[in-house]
Amino acid sequence: MKTRGFYVAATGQNVGKTTSCLGLVSGLKKRFGSVGYIKPVGQEHTETEAGSRVDKDVVLFQSHFNLLDDLETMSPVLFPRGFTRDYLDGKVDHRELTERIRSAFEKVAASRRLTVVEGTGHTGVGSIVDLNNAQVASLLRCPVVLVASGGLGSSFDELALNYAQCEKYGVRVAGVILNRVLDDKRAMILEYMEKALKRWDVPLLGCIPYDAFLSTPTMGDFEQLFETPLLTGSERALCHFHHIRLVASPVEMYRTLIVPNQLLITPASREEIILATLTRYWDEKIANPGKELGLGMILTGKHPPKETIVDQIRRAGIPMIYVPLSSFIAMKMINTYTTKIRKNDLPKIEEAVRIVEEHVDFDRLIAAIEVQERR
Repeated sequence: MKTRGFYVAATGQNVGKTTSCLGLVSGLKKRFGSVGYIKPVGQEHTETEAGSRVDKDVVLFQSHFNLLDDLETMSPVLFPRGFTRDYLDGKVDHRELTERIRSAFEKVAASRRLTVVEGTGHTGVGSIVDLNNAQVASLLRCPVVLVASGGLGSSFDELALNYAQCEKYGVRVAGVILNRVLDDKRAMILEYMEKALKRWDVPLLGCIPYDAFLSTPTMGDFEQLFETPLLTGSERALCHFHHIRLVASPVEMYRTLIVPNQLLITPASREEIILATLTRYWDEKIANPGKELGLGMILTGKHPPKETIVDQIRRAGIPMIYVPLSSFIAMKMINTYTTKIRKNDLPKIEEAVRIVEEHVDFDRLIAAIEVQERR
């Protein structure tokens, strides 16, 4: 049977599977014209204008690549809260789920040379409801491409666990993509990971370098993280910051530390810091009318900022959010937060596409899938 798609799974959470899929879909579209995308099992969902719930990544891919399939087809099964308990209680028909997935894939793949099937997490995710990634790949008769973190020893260990899961369900691993590979280790990893993968006869399809920009949060991310809306500057919710500074120093010292594209974290009670920031903003605006300083604020503490302060920040158009936590707790939450690519964040989408396209060997990928077709 001719392979009409391949399945992309990760070796763990937040490895860069969706980033990889963005570049893979883009690169394959340039080679084949019409390429499909489907995420058969989703967890993080959003509600469409029609009122149905679909996986967030499906909305991103349909929007960016102008895909013609409807969202419900591209996201046939979701695991909402309580789904696992309902399944174990016998309230969910497994055959209905598998048929829904199979039917959706057939519909998406019908008119495409290739369809990229994005999994959810590592190959074992979904095992408790008998729909893990390896099982779904087997159901759809798709070879698997594994995305792993860009190391050597620990990365291969994780690959081995996921490879074994694929073997269990008779799914062939067509290739491996390493993501977030550090430049100073790139040559070594390329050489030795190739050697390690030879025992499975699995090719290394790409080494994607670490890109700090793809991990840079926006004010929209902070809205989601702190579960509270922006008080000002909502039109700049997708602003990226190169520097995040927690300010606990005297205002005299802080004035020397204000730089472009900086996010300020400080208590709302420290009005002298906020006013110093506003003064610098307007000074730059007057000196360079067409240049944006690109500042943002997260104000913290038990008491929100005064309305007069909020009005001044609003007039400057600076995006600001108030969080009723200490600055140190807010900073800790930010440091442990993993950003996701949003459908409207075009600079980040374009960067993901660029970096993946440049560092994945598409000829080798296509050849690996064709090998699967002949087996």
